[in-house]
Amino acid sequence: MTDPEPVIVRSPTELRDPDTLDLDLLDTPELVARIHAADATVPAAVAAALPAIARAVDLAVAALRGGGRVHYAGAGTSGRLAVLDAAELPPTFGLAPDRFVAHIAGGERALRTALESVEDDAGQARAELAAALAPGDLLVGLAASGRTPYLAGAFAAAADAGAGTVLVTSNPGAPLAAGRDVCIVVDTGPEVVTGSTRMKAGTAQKLVLHTFSTAVLVRLGYTYSNLMVGLRATNAKLRGRTLTILGEATGADPAACAEALAAAGGDLRTALVVLLTGVTPEEARASLEAAGGSVRAVTSGRT
Repeated sequence: MTDPEPVIVRSPTELRDPDTLDLDLLDTPELVARIHAADATVPAAVAAALPAIARAVDLAVAALRGGGRVHYAGAGTSGRLAVLDAAELPPTFGLAPDRFVAHIAGGERALRTALESVEDDAGQARAELAAALAPGDLLVGLAASGRTPYLAGAFAAAADAGAGTVLVTSNPGAPLAAGRDVCIVVDTGPEVVTGSTRMKAGTAQKLVLHTFSTAVLVRLGYTYSNLMVGLRATNAKLRGRTLTILGEATGADPAACAEALAAAGGDLRTALVVLLTGVTPEEARASLEAAGGSVRAVTSGRT
C-alpha cells in the first residue's frame, strides 16, 4: 500500500507565528508566559463569532424541539472535544444521552490514541453518519483547517439525510464552509508551535462547544434562572448540590427541601415546582410534562 500524496494545507493555523520564532531559546518563565499570551487572544476571536454561534443555537433548539438530534463530528482534537462536550450534558442537565451524539474519526480507540490517518477517510464518515442522521437533525462539524476529508464525508451524509449543517473552524477560507447553514469562524491565527491546532484552535473549539450546548439547553428550559434543575444526583456531592439548588431557588430550609425532594421521588424539577407553587407532586409532574419540562413555564405568573 503506497502512502497518500502530500497535501499542503492553506490555513492561518498552519502559518508561523512571528512572536514565537525564538520559542526554543526562551527560559522556562518566559516560555510559559509566551504560550499564555497567545492563549489570551482566543476569547476575543470567539467573541467575533458570537452572532454565528447564536444562529447555530437557534437551529439546534429547533431541531431538538422537532424531535431531531444534534450530532457532532470531528477528527483528532476536534473529535475528542466533541465527545467530551456531548458526554457531559446528560449528568449536568438531565438530558437523554441520545439527544447530542458525538462521532470521532477512528471511533472509541481514537479517544486515547492518535490515529492521524483516519481523518482522510471520507467514506467511513459518510457511512457512519448515514446510519445515524435523520431529516430534521443538525450536524455540527469541527475542523480547525475546515478541510478534513472525514468531515467532508460527514457533511455529505447530512446532505443525503436532509439534516442541517454547521461548521466550526479557525480558517476564514475553509473549503467546507460552502453549503453550510451556519459557519462559525474563530480566526485564532498561527499557533505557538506551528500547526499544533490542539492549542489555540482547540481552545476556541472548547469555548464554542460549551457556549453552544449550554445556550441550547437553557433555551430548552433545562435551567431555572442559572440553576441546573435537570441535575442527576448520582453521588453524594450531587445529592448535596440538589438540596442546595432547591434552597437557592425557593428560600426553603434544608429540611423542607429534603422533604419535598423525597415526596417528588428524587426529581428536582418536580420538587422545585412543589416548593414554588404549593401544588402536589402529581400536579407538578403533570404541569411539567405539559410545559416540556420547563420550570419557568410552569411557575411564570405564580410566584
